[in-house]
Amino acid sequence: MKSEMDAIRKIPTSLPGVVILEPRVFGDERGFFLESYNERAFAELGIKERFVQDNHSSSRRNVLRGLHYQIKQPQGKLVRAVEGEILDVAVDVRRTSPTFGRWEAVRLSGENKRMLWIPAGFAHGFLVISEKAQVLYKATDYYAPEHERTLMWNDPGLKIDWKLEGDPIVSAKDQRGMALHDAETFA
Repeated sequence: MKSEMDAIRKIPTSLPGVVILEPRVFGDERGFFLESYNERAFAELGIKERFVQDNHSSSRRNVLRGLHYQIKQPQGKLVRAVEGEILDVAVDVRRTSPTFGRWEAVRLSGENKRMLWIPAGFAHGFLVISEKAQVLYKATDYYAPEHERTLMWNDPGLKIDWKLEGDPIVSAKDQRGMALHDAETFA
């Protein structure tokens, strides 16, 4: 009997727990079909969290969103770009983690159909590198603005290589982000 996880491939990153997921894509002259989420398949891959909220953002080239996390009601996120291309970034904000302050950047696009699983305890952000991008992500807890924190996207201590071409378009909220060494983080 075929395993559910045959439908998806798990690729580790440099941050334990943060993984790239490649779904099996069935394509023909009509287009393609893929399963973007299957609870059994994800459980077999070790991702057993329950998703409670789906989010969708639409952005144009050079929009940079993040780096966001919730200090209470932390969210794990399953992120994918269904149209366009983004550079998706996760930063470990767990002070007791051996990878605290380290980051991982992954290109997600409508073309490569990859997804990025970012567990709770990580800040998340992305930069749109195509003309526009449609980004969908599932979250393991509800949005709680009173618990949301924002890291500086350009924190000199993190040295994230955003691969920028010109100045990014950043919201006023994200412009007020804090440096990691000053930010409230997880124990």
